[in-house]
Amino acid sequence: MSDAADRRPPGSVRLADAQRDVAAELDRIAPVIDELGARFAAAGHELALVGGQVRDAMLGRRHNDLDLTTSARPDEIERLLAGWADNTWDVGRAFGTIGSRKGSFQVEITTYRSDRYDPASRKPDVDFGDSLEGDLGRRDFTVNAMAVRVPSREFVDPYGGVVDLAHGLLRTPGRPEDSFSDDPLRMMRAARFAAQLGFEVDPAVVEAMTAMAGRISIISAERVRDELVKLVLSPYPRRGLTLLVETGLAALVIPELPALALERDEHHRHKDVYEHTLTVLEQSIELEDRLGGPDFVSRFAALMHDVGKPRTRRFLPDGTVTFHHHDVVGAKLTRKRMQALRFPGDDTDAVSKLVELHLRFHGYGSGQWTDSAVRRYVRDAGDQLDRLHVLTRADCTTRNQRKAERLRRTYDELEARIERLSEEEELAAIRPDLDGTQIMEILGIPPGPQVGAAYRFLLERRLDEGPQSYDDAKAALLTWWADQG
Repeated sequence: MSDAADRRPPGSVRLADAQRDVAAELDRIAPVIDELGARFAAAGHELALVGGQVRDAMLGRRHNDLDLTTSARPDEIERLLAGWADNTWDVGRAFGTIGSRKGSFQVEITTYRSDRYDPASRKPDVDFGDSLEGDLGRRDFTVNAMAVRVPSREFVDPYGGVVDLAHGLLRTPGRPEDSFSDDPLRMMRAARFAAQLGFEVDPAVVEAMTAMAGRISIISAERVRDELVKLVLSPYPRRGLTLLVETGLAALVIPELPALALERDEHHRHKDVYEHTLTVLEQSIELEDRLGGPDFVSRFAALMHDVGKPRTRRFLPDGTVTFHHHDVVGAKLTRKRMQALRFPGDDTDAVSKLVELHLRFHGYGSGQWTDSAVRRYVRDAGDQLDRLHVLTRADCTTRNQRKAERLRRTYDELEARIERLSEEEELAAIRPDLDGTQIMEILGIPPGPQVGAAYRFLLERRLDEGPQSYDDAKAALLTWWADQG
C-alpha cells in the first residue's frame, strides 16, 4: 500500500472499487429498480436512484431502503405504484414523497425538488423541480448529489461527488453559504457525515459553518437532536464533535461540551477536561461489546459525565483544583440539556443517572467496601449497571500504566463480588424480607405512610445484612415498631 493510501480518510474509496460495488448493488436490487424504472419510462417520466443510496453503494454498503427521485408528481407516483407495490403510504405527500413496500424492499419516491427555507422559518417552502440535475443541485453535499437513472443505469454526477468520495471530502454542490441558508440543519449534517464516514470537511464548508452557526436557532430541537444522536452513534464521533466545537455550533446546540475546554483536569493528564471527555467517549465505545453493540445512552453519558466541572471548580491554596459534587451538578445539567433537546424521558433518566453515579466506584478504594455497600451500588445503578461498568472503566484515562492496571484489577474484583452476591441473593431484584401485606398483618395497621416507612426500614436492613428468615425479619420489624413509639 502506498503512503498516499495510508493517508486516505477512513471512509474514502478507490474509484475502481466504487464502480465495482455500484454495479454489484444495482444487480442485487435489479428486480425492483428495473421493473419500476420501466413503468415510469412507459408513462413518460424519469426515475433515478439517488443520494445516500448511490454513495453507500460506492462504499460497499447494502440497503433494502431505496430512495428514488422522479419527474412525476405525487399523484402520478401513487398511480404508477398501484398494482406493483405490496402497499403504499403518503405521509410525505406534502414534501412530494410517496412510500411503498415491495417484498423486502422499502421504496420512497420523491418528486424533483427545488425548495428553500425562508430565513425566519423552521420549515421549507416546497417547490417541485423539473430536472434531475436541478434536484441534485439542492442536495446537501456532493457525495449525496449523485444519481443512477433507471432502468438505463446511466450514472449522473454533475458536481464531482465521485471524486470527493474517492478523496474522502465533504463539499457542497454550490456555495456552502447558499446550502446552509436553504437548510441550516445541513451544518449539523456536515458534522454527522464527518463522524459517520470519517471524511475531511472542505475548508470553505467549515468557514461557512463558523460564520452561519447562529442560523441553527431556527431549526426545531427535535431535528437537531436526531442529528446529534446519529453523530454520537457514528464510528468516528470525535471528528463530528470537534467540528461542532470548532465552528461554534456546539455552543448553541450542546454548550456544556465546549465549556469543558476551559477546565483543566485535576490530575493534569490532559490539556483540559474536554479532551479527557472525548477520550472517555472513545474508550467507552471500545467496551460496547459488553452492551451488545453501539449504545447511545452509554456514549452520551460518557460525553456528559464531567459537564458539572466548570460550575464546581475550586482552587485551593496549594495550587490544586477540586471539583467537588460535579457528579450531582452534572446530572442536573445533563437532564436540563436533554429535556431542551426533547429526548425521551427514559433516555434522559438513564443518562442523568449514569452521570450522577460515575464517581461512585472511586469510594471503593482497594476493595474495602462491605457487602452492604456493594448491594447499594447495584441497587442505585438499577437497570443501568452494565452501562455504569462501561462508563467507570472508560473514565480511567491515566497515562500511568501501573495505576491504570491497578484500577482495572480493582474494578474486576468489584464486578466479581457483584456477580457472586447476585448469584446468592438475586441483587437485581432486591426486596425486603417481608412484603406490605405481611407488614400490615404483623403490626396490625391499615395501608398508609406507616407501611411505607416499615418497608423502607426492612429494605435498608436487607441491604445491610443480606437475606433474613421470616422470623428474624419479623423480630426486627417489631423492635423497630416499638422504637417508633
